[in-house]
Amino acid sequence: MTLPEYLTQDTDGYIHITGHRIGLQDIVYYYNRESSPEAVLEAFPTLEPVLVHKVIAFYLQEQVDVDAYVAGCEEEMERQRAAAPRGTDAAELRRRLAAKQATGT
Repeated sequence: MTLPEYLTQDTDGYIHITGHRIGLQDIVYYYNRESSPEAVLEAFPTLEPVLVHKVIAFYLQEQVDVDAYVAGCEEEMERQRAAAPRGTDAAELRRRLAAKQATGT
């Protein structure tokens, strides 16, 4: 997939809007969820409307490739979530707080 000048791909493969940290997958997510450029603009008010329309037009033109890219991003995020250590749950935190309060410290 050849990217237009308003999209940049980093060395790690992340595609974002040039000059922004907002990713192509973020625009696609909001566009597919709400089905309107206005919803994208509401989610990302720092973007110019014409830029949002360009990115959506690119998505619609390259939908198969962009959807494959987005699916790869989602798979990687899920892999990282699964590999991340689990934090302490609320029940354990409550138990620790009660024990601390019981000892008066």
